[in-house]
Amino acid sequence: MEHTAYDVLKLENQMCFPLYACSKEIIRKYKPYLDELDLTYTQYISMMVLWEVKEINVKELGKKLYLDSGTLTPMLKKLEAKGFVTRARSKEDERNLIITITEKGEALKEKAVMVPQKIGSCINITPEKAEQLYSTLYEILKTLETK
Repeated sequence: MEHTAYDVLKLENQMCFPLYACSKEIIRKYKPYLDELDLTYTQYISMMVLWEVKEINVKELGKKLYLDSGTLTPMLKKLEAKGFVTRARSKEDERNLIITITEKGEALKEKAVMVPQKIGSCINITPEKAEQLYSTLYEILKTLETK
């Protein structure tokens, strides 16, 4: 088979495409479980951070989730409207918006604890392959951060 300069434009030769498609399909698998929690995937990953740290400023949350404030602000407003978080200006620096998990948000953790296991059963790869993939993806993310 003859190779041409245009082979680089073939979808099958793009590493980013299977990453994009897998991400989209995995998030689609999350939907029924997250619907039960009244969360979108972005809200879910934000809550995961808050279940761990309890309080964080928007800038730090954005860094952890690789999201900009244009995406975070409306999503956090919705989480606040649902009673899962509060948003307040920092007393030390008014430019910083602090997100704090509420009791209702903390209680949601009990329902959410089964979601990773349910998703894990949808993705049929060995724990070793899963760990290797996880490491590789974070290695790529770190490389992209420094560029």
